[in-house]
Amino acid sequence: MNDDSVFKALAHPTRRLLLDRLYERDGRSLTELESDVEMTRFGVMKHLRVLEDAGLVVTRRSGREKLHYLNPVPIRLIHDRWIDKYTERRVSALADLKHELEETA
Repeated sequence: MNDDSVFKALAHPTRRLLLDRLYERDGRSLTELESDVEMTRFGVMKHLRVLEDAGLVVTRRSGREKLHYLNPVPIRLIHDRWIDKYTERRVSALADLKHELEETA
């Protein structure tokens, strides 16, 4: 799992839709997930494989079914590395501006 594989996995709208479905309810089978998209079973399997390779989805067998679960950790790591640090300065600047404007008013 690296940033590139996570970004690649998140780049496709079908994969984002699959992640949204798992966010709504974890532990879905392939049959459940494929009913949410208009594509073949094999197409959904390919997208799930990309998500698994990126570490965004983990699986567990339950009898004959393979259940898919969301792993939010890679998204959080991306957030901490690429988003959070860039918003901190803006938030601080806006807070400082607010204080300055309130002092002059």
